[in-house]
Amino acid sequence: MTAATSTKPETKRWRWGTARWFVLLFILLGIAGAVFFPPIRPGIELSAETLGKPLITLPVVGAIGLTNTLVATLLVDLLLIGLVVAVQRAVKNEDSVPGGIVGAVEAVVDLLYQIAESTAGRWARTIFPYMATTVLVVLLANWMELIPFVDSFGRVVPVGAGQTGYLVRSFGPIEALVKTESGTASGVRYALVPYVRVASTDLNFTIALALVIMTMVQVTGFRSQGFRYLAKFFQFRNLFRKPFLGLIDVFVGFLELLQEFFRVISFSFRLFGNLFAGSVLLIVIGSLVPVAAQSGLLLFELLIGFIQALVFGMLTLIFMSMATSRHGSDA
Repeated sequence: MTAATSTKPETKRWRWGTARWFVLLFILLGIAGAVFFPPIRPGIELSAETLGKPLITLPVVGAIGLTNTLVATLLVDLLLIGLVVAVQRAVKNEDSVPGGIVGAVEAVVDLLYQIAESTAGRWARTIFPYMATTVLVVLLANWMELIPFVDSFGRVVPVGAGQTGYLVRSFGPIEALVKTESGTASGVRYALVPYVRVASTDLNFTIALALVIMTMVQVTGFRSQGFRYLAKFFQFRNLFRKPFLGLIDVFVGFLELLQEFFRVISFSFRLFGNLFAGSVLLIVIGSLVPVAAQSGLLLFELLIGFIQALVFGMLTLIFMSMATSRHGSDA
């Protein structure tokens, strides 16, 4: 008696796989785009560009409008909320094993909690949400630089005298900026204002993030020690009993207080400097040697964005852990 054999039709597969052919297709499309649509160098601005007219005008601050970095921040928030919902659904579904992006996020969060538990001890459950949120927000904000059309797709606006500008040429239904040194009849030049710019390249984003983190550091310190936490900054206990040592304690406390403000500055400029420099490098190299050289730099920025997010989260963990530890005779 012979066993029945199944006669399943074999699916025809490409000899060398499919993914590499898509990569080759995108490379050819990139080269063709660089030939027919010559790359230009977008304007490099330290401050974020406003999209449209200002929304409100305040007496001291002035006009406030929707900026391209604020659009990127809102997109980061939406992506983070989507990841949270996806992970929450995957955790509730006990029958399925998380995989893909959900599995990666779960693995990263689990690793971050282990680091927080080994560093902060019993305060890990209090500090971990701030640390993990900081890492994920900064990571998504940094990696938005890798998404196509970010920093390169926007509206064309006229520029003033002495500023770098380009001419507008029609390519069928598309109007694009073109590289040329000669002016038009009216002498008007134009620049590209992207709709979405990486949030980490805006100093306002990094300062706001640093202020939130350092505020929660102080809140964590008061939660763990109460008003004794102020003894870290105002050490007047030995001022009259031991004047010389008391003066040293007062000076050390003043340095500790000053250090809290300096941490805001170091937090802000560390992330801003690294990401803004990387963004400028991508823009310059992309306008000089498109497709090939910029692809290698994107892999480098992938690593830099991850390292900066991890450093930001680790510093948040360390500062909050230090705020929970007592000082002097209270230790």
